[in-house]
Amino acid sequence: MKSPLAPLDTPDVWLGPDMAQSADWRYVFTPADIDELLAAWRAAGDNDWREWTRDDFPLPTLAPRIAGWMRELDRGRGFILLRGFPVDDHPEAVCTAIYWGLGLHMGRAASQNTDGDLIGHIRDTGADPKAYGVRLYKTRAEQDFHTDGADIIGLFCLKPARRGGVSRIVSSAAIFNRLLRERPDLAPVLFEPFPFDTQGQHKPGGQPWFEMPLCRLEQGRLRLFFIPWYIRESQQHPAAPRLSAAQQEAIAFIERAANDPAYYLDMDFRAGDLQFLKNASILHKRTEYEDWDAPDLKRHLLRLWLVEPTFSGGDEALRKGVS
Repeated sequence: MKSPLAPLDTPDVWLGPDMAQSADWRYVFTPADIDELLAAWRAAGDNDWREWTRDDFPLPTLAPRIAGWMRELDRGRGFILLRGFPVDDHPEAVCTAIYWGLGLHMGRAASQNTDGDLIGHIRDTGADPKAYGVRLYKTRAEQDFHTDGADIIGLFCLKPARRGGVSRIVSSAAIFNRLLRERPDLAPVLFEPFPFDTQGQHKPGGQPWFEMPLCRLEQGRLRLFFIPWYIRESQQHPAAPRLSAAQQEAIAFIERAANDPAYYLDMDFRAGDLQFLKNASILHKRTEYEDWDAPDLKRHLLRLWLVEPTFSGGDEALRKGVS
């Protein structure tokens, strides 16, 4: 049966090779920007940054620019890269506090795990990437295309990898349009509930899976929620709904299309880079990496999940974070 769904023609429909030729999605901090961020950190004082409000971290000149970034995230291409914060000149604690303060001007931080972490540390802990419940950001293994929680996903690179660890992103709407062209019979399947394993991140006695459709259309914009290994691992629970053949085909199609070089954009993180993605519009991936031997050089990124209720395509369940 042919799907009645129409192709999307919104600014978040883009192809990676086209974006690679553009500099519009990059912003390099000026010396005045850095001075303003440091001044805001000093103004906030020595109290716990978790207790700060937006007013505690004043950014009078940067605030209008941040508002523009927010419009671009929500109604534009759905991503931005900020470059050039001098992380090597400041202790990790200062960089963390400034990252948090900047995040206050973009949304409210959501918990990323059952420990209640509001800033996540992306680094290799030596965990086995094949072990159940191990979140791949704690390993050096490849992490295939997926989405996270909340409305905005932020990464701040303190230390890059020795080799690899490339951030690869792709337009969810572009993948959706490709599926409409090549497999229109699968398009309605994306709007059906899919089971997702919780990876142990559920309350004691709670159900170890949850259900959510991959896609939703809201005001002409697409929201895609996709963590394929969570979907497949839900099948270990006998009571979880079984994946249909069409659902399995839809998952495989998204994975193949997202990994097509004609669609994705690579970002090679440098120290001091900050990447922000709209979760509903962008699938992201991390390639496998080789780390440094010296402990003080090992790859280390900070992560924020930010909630901005005015964003289109948001989901109230995801906005609650992990609890």
